[in-house]
Formats: sequence, structure tokens, C-alpha cells
Amino acid sequence: MLFKDKLRWVLIFWMFLMSSIAYLDRVNLSIAGAAIQREYELSDIQLGYVFSAFIIGYALFQAPGGRLADRFGPRLIITLGVAWWGLFTTLTTMVPAGLSVSIALLILVRFLLGIGEAVVYPASNRLVASWIPSFERGVANGFIFAGVGAGAGITPPLITFILLNWGWRWSFYVCALLGLSAGAVWYFLARDDPKNHPWTKKKELNYIEAGLPPSSSEIHRGRALPWGAILSNRSFIFVSLSYFSFGYTAYIFFTWFFLYLSRVRGLDLKSSAFYSMLPFLAMACCSPLGGWIGDLLTKRFGKRTGRCGVAGAGIALSAVFLALATQVESARLASVVLAGGAGALYLSQSAYWAVTADIAGRSAGTASGLMNMIGQIGAAVTGTLTPLIARSSGWTASFLVAAGLAVLGSIAWLPVKPDEPIIGRP
Repeated sequence: MLFKDKLRWVLIFWMFLMSSIAYLDRVNLSIAGAAIQREYELSDIQLGYVFSAFIIGYALFQAPGGRLADRFGPRLIITLGVAWWGLFTTLTTMVPAGLSVSIALLILVRFLLGIGEAVVYPASNRLVASWIPSFERGVANGFIFAGVGAGAGITPPLITFILLNWGWRWSFYVCALLGLSAGAVWYFLARDDPKNHPWTKKKELNYIEAGLPPSSSEIHRGRALPWGAILSNRSFIFVSLSYFSFGYTAYIFFTWFFLYLSRVRGLDLKSSAFYSMLPFLAMACCSPLGGWIGDLLTKRFGKRTGRCGVAGAGIALSAVFLALATQVESARLASVVLAGGAGALYLSQSAYWAVTADIAGRSAGTASGLMNMIGQIGAAVTGTLTPLIARSSGWTASFLVAAGLAVLGSIAWLPVKPDEPIIGRP
């Protein structure tokens, strides 16, 4: 087989694809929202409840999903997650309109869809902890999270094309089919441990094992780390606080950027659609770039520089871009500067996940799930707080608040010690 000597990168590439597809399933409702709103006679507030239901389910199940991946392995949990979200993506189309409970059923279906999608990134980090040497984890996670930008880039044109030609329900069917197909290939292709994969050659296995850092779970005979040991670890606490800032800053682009360009900066619909894609393209490019830089510096100077330094510098640079954009008069130039802020932010993305994999070892799913739950709380806060700040103090203030949080997120990396594994009770 062509990729036998680099099997770990085949698995990472497939996780990139599944990350992209997961994003399709996550945001197809926002593209089809107007059509669904008309059919179900939903107000903006009711449609907002449907949007929020997914985020709540997604955030709440991050840590349990990661724990399941630690316990049963990422191969099975990701496969079940894909089947779950394929089912509930399809069930969204089957909610009957005109009933008194229609809105409640839509909310329930989207909440359950969020639960299914919650396992993807914690489980992928558990895969990284087993398959990827420590000095390659930046690039590996960078490629996985490039799927967020790639998915964001292809979602609007793809879903819009299907919606206009076959209706909104078919956009959901296509997303479900893509996910189920990718999940079936994943179950055939993946294994939880490189030692158990029939295609792993001894040369690659030795290379992987030589690069795996010692972890507390190995020290304590493979047992999962206690929740308390993770939550009380200083490095984990500060990485998670920084990820809250990351989530808050990133979700300005996922929620309010398009409306900011059209309503505040005065771009027409066509221009807004074009320029609103720039941050996601920047994310897709800068996520693996940041991982590559981090791995390069880790090899030469150690993890404090390669992980903490790159992450702190990336999120700080995003603060500079966000602040500068508020001072630019040209709407188009401001869009480009803000896209630079999104790209700079995603230079730091892979470091968060690489560090949690390093310090938690075989409990990487649990640790990264907890971290991502905190990041999703930051994302939920920006969805509500950003327009409130804009209404009271203007949109410049909204972006400056995000810039200030990004600075705090950069500072939070200073106490992190990525070489010290989390130690539970033996």
C-alpha cells in the first residue's frame, strides 16, 4: 500500500476530512435557516433557540465524549459519533411543521446532534496521543483543525447550491451521507494503537514509540487520570483559561463577522460574502503553518518555546490585528486586516491540543474535552456579549474587548509547563 510507511499521516488526513464534514453538519442550518424559518413560521428568537441548542449539547458533552474516547478508543467513538450525527442531521428534515411541538422537536434534535459532534476533537486528540510523536503534534493538530477553515469555506456555496436546486432538506441529506461515508472508511482504516494496525511497519512503529513522551497514565499502569487531577493541574488550568479567550475571539468570525461587514461597514451582499470567507481561508492556512512552526521550534529549543511561545505570540498578534482593524477606514482593507487576525489566532490553535495530549497522555481525550468545553463557553459568551457591547459602546468597542481578551489569553501561557505530565494518585 502506498502510504504504509506514513500510516499516521493517512489517519490525520482522514481526520481533516471528517473535521471539514463535521463543520458542514454544524452550520448547514445557518445557511438553510431562512427557508426553515419560513416553513416552520419561526421568529428570529425561536430560530436563535434552535441554533443555541446545538452549541449547548456540543459544549456539555465535550468532556464525557473525551472520556469515552479514552475508555473505548477513538476508532469506535468517532465512528459512533459520525453515525449519531448522520441520524440526527436526517431527523432534522423529518420534524413536522405546523404542530405546537415543532419548535421543541427542532431544539431537541439539534441538541442531540451537538452531543454527537462533541466527540470529534477530543477523540482525535486521543488518536494524536497514541499515533503522533510529540515533536510532530503541532503539524498533526494543525491539519485536523484546518478542517474548520476548509469546512467554513465550502459550506456556503455547497449548501446554497443544493438548497436552490433541490431544497433545504436535500442539503441535510447530502451532509448526512458524506458523514456516514467518511465514518465507514474511518472504521476500516483506523486503529486505536499503532501496534494493533496490520499496516504499521516496524520502522514507523519504532519511530512513533521513540517520540512519545512519558505520561502519568503510563506511570500509573495505564489507568485513566482522575477528573480532579486534571482540573487541579496548573498547566491545564492556564491552557484552558487561554482557550476561553481563543474561543471568544474566534467566534466573532463565526457569528458576527458577516453582519459586521454588511450592516456596519456597508458592503453589499456579494462583497460581504466574498470578504467574509477570508478569515476562514486564513484559518485553514495558518492552522497547519502554526503547527509546523511549533514543531520546528520544539525540536530546536524545546516545548516551552515551540508550544507556549508560538501559542502566546499567535494569540497576541491576533489582538494587534483586531485593534488595528478598528482604525482602518476602508471596509475592504479592514476585512483583510481582520482576516489577518483570524489567521494569527489560528497559528496558536494546534498548541492547545498538542500540550493537552502531552501532559495527559492516554487521558488526552478527557483533558482536551474539558479544555474545549471551556473554549465553547467563551464562544457562547461572544455570541451574546458582542452585540450588547456594540449597542452600548459601538462595534469598535466589541472588537477591542476581543483584542483585550486575546492579550490575556497570551499571558496565560506564561505559567504553562508542557514537559510536566499530569500526575494522579498511584
